[in-house]
Amino acid sequence: MNKRYDVLIVGAGVTGLTVAALLAQCEYSSQLRLTVVDAAPRPVHDPDGEVALRVSAIATGSAELLDSVGAWQYVGETRASAYEAMRVWDESIEPDSGGALSFDAAEFGVPQLGFIVENVLVQQALLAVLDKLDVTLKFNTRVDSLKADLVIGADGARSFVRDKVGIKTQDFPYGQTAFVTHLKPEKPHGRTALQRFTQDGPLGMLPLNDGRVSVVWSIHDVLAERVQAANDEELGEILSAASDYALGNLEVAGPRGGFPLCARHATQYVMPGVALIGDAAHAVHPLAGQGANLGLQDAAELADVINTALGDAEHPGDKPVLRRYERARKGENATMLHFMTGLNKLFATDSALVRELRINGMRLFNYSGPIRDHAVKVALGI
Repeated sequence: MNKRYDVLIVGAGVTGLTVAALLAQCEYSSQLRLTVVDAAPRPVHDPDGEVALRVSAIATGSAELLDSVGAWQYVGETRASAYEAMRVWDESIEPDSGGALSFDAAEFGVPQLGFIVENVLVQQALLAVLDKLDVTLKFNTRVDSLKADLVIGADGARSFVRDKVGIKTQDFPYGQTAFVTHLKPEKPHGRTALQRFTQDGPLGMLPLNDGRVSVVWSIHDVLAERVQAANDEELGEILSAASDYALGNLEVAGPRGGFPLCARHATQYVMPGVALIGDAAHAVHPLAGQGANLGLQDAAELADVINTALGDAEHPGDKPVLRRYERARKGENATMLHFMTGLNKLFATDSALVRELRINGMRLFNYSGPIRDHAVKVALGI
């Protein structure tokens, strides 16, 4: 009889629940005893309530991954906002000029580029799947010791697991805060995600099904304090101007919040009996909306490595096994992290020469053919 291995997944965010669902449904799941532990209460999504501030851009490939474990149908039927186009431009040009980046789903043969989805909704969908599987779920529970054949740290940027085992990180503070709120635009968003690079920081406007947009403005901390303190009328005027009135006047139509930004990368993803995934392993700038997708790719890769190891009668917690996961994901995540960091710095530079170079760079990218196609397919996760 095959040995059963205890796998402890610390963190019940989207990444942790996804890896749990993948492992619980893998070919050799009978060899695993899976437990998910989280210090917070069990998340609950109210489909009739306000759209939560914490939303993610879920790429088409990530939606397919969630569908493969049985979680996407509920998300799609409840409140997923598809976007079919994307426009990206510098504040010194018009959004429909040749120097702006423009992407449309039809160009790449897909029905949409991705979905704007509340994190808590994805969590609820995954929990509904896990409730039917052989997985132990423990909420309101703190982890004091890491006793298992394999511990998967999916517990976020301030990972207890990472700190407990002594894995260090390289941190790259941005000195920025991601300010988030929902706005009612004067003009219809047309299921288009917009991003305008301003000197104060990149402003993203993500379309919601109810006609509003979810805004993420990554700005320096002093401006963030002023924006947070503004009344609704003042805030609408500030954001309308920051967006160059691309959607006309913007009216505040939801709560607001902010969180500090810092790029972070673990010096190693694995140790004997331990693997880090998602924000516990890496945190990237939100300007391209890739954070959740990178975490889901981690979950898929780790689950595949573990399943293959079980099929080959290997211990899933052995470091040589886990190193296969690290080799597959660490370099790719590092590339995205440094690319996002460089892009943020490039567009924050107040130099006429640099401005001209980046506008010409975007124009060249628009006409780069295979390079552009490859970059978009990476972003789509297909």
